[in-house]
Amino acid sequence: MDHPELAAWLRLLLTPGVGNTSARKLLAAFGPPETVFAQSEGALCAVVSSNQAAALRQEPPEYAALLATTWDWLQAAPDSRRVLPLGDPLYPHRLLHTEDPPLLLYGMGMPEAWSGNLLNAATTRCLALVGSRNPSPQGAANARQFAQTLAEAGLTLVSGLALGVDGAAHEGALAGARAGQLATVAVVGTGLDRVYPGQHRALAHRIAQYGLLLSEYPLGTSPLAGNFPRRNRIISGLSIGTLVAEAALQSGSLITARMALEQGRDVFAIPGSIHSAQSRGCHLLIKQGAKLVESAQDILEELALELAPAPDLDTAVSAIPAQAQSPADATPESALLRALGFEPTGLDALQARTGLPTPELLAQLMALELQGQVARLPGGRFQRMAQA
Repeated sequence: MDHPELAAWLRLLLTPGVGNTSARKLLAAFGPPETVFAQSEGALCAVVSSNQAAALRQEPPEYAALLATTWDWLQAAPDSRRVLPLGDPLYPHRLLHTEDPPLLLYGMGMPEAWSGNLLNAATTRCLALVGSRNPSPQGAANARQFAQTLAEAGLTLVSGLALGVDGAAHEGALAGARAGQLATVAVVGTGLDRVYPGQHRALAHRIAQYGLLLSEYPLGTSPLAGNFPRRNRIISGLSIGTLVAEAALQSGSLITARMALEQGRDVFAIPGSIHSAQSRGCHLLIKQGAKLVESAQDILEELALELAPAPDLDTAVSAIPAQAQSPADATPESALLRALGFEPTGLDALQARTGLPTPELLAQLMALELQGQVARLPGGRFQRMAQA
């Protein structure tokens, strides 16, 4: 995008009172933004209101500063940064065919994504993975494990860089991505010159190396609450399907799932405990027709994709220390795991089930926790961690 084209697009989108709908009408009537601003006020009034037409004749107050900032941002890293208007060859084709595509997308990431047009490549299949910002340990582990396995199978995982499931999804995708693959796409609710939440600054930098960050919001945009539900349509719109790993009934993830359904995309949900508030959103989706999935293989089969080849069995077994190959039932910890089950359970209930003295019970729980087989929850409860 050259400087005059960028200037025209920013001016159009910054004009007070001219939203996406009116802007589309203007573009349909007159062509590119440069042509819109060449029209007389009378011609503009034939398409939009008189107030909008008058506003289009004036430069918005913040326009010059934003233009300078955006141009400098692009020139600072021309191989990895882009501003994509509707109609640009690099604009995501799948997103273009949704009801309300952004008129302008800001992108930042691996140069190969732009040079190879990976967002539109026939080999790139994006899957959205979303869920709670405050997941259970098992919910976060599920998100990471599913994302890693799906990335190993060649999928690009799309999420929103939020705390919780989103972050776990990006991390898993980065861990499982193939060489040269677009590992993950983070769709954010701020300008791309900001990272929100701040805890994900390092993660955002890794995504910029091996994936992409996208936003419809101009540089300098703060993390306003209303931005995040709106960006969800981009997450679902980029993707052939949406997987909800864990979500409460009042959850932004359900908004993403609903948008996916409206866009004609598949929705998948991982079930959880009937006693967990964080699972009720997934259960609601399943009741409404989302596909219940228990493994990444379920998703790959639904999408007619293949799982990456498993490691050679002899090699995998020989790599396991002899002690770890002994029957699980022979250890006292395995008996405790059976007593724990997969529901969050308090110490008193575990003592009643096992009959173990408190010091011994706590010691075994600590050992399992260090092994990653048990997670400690708020309120003095413990939960067994399923292994994907």
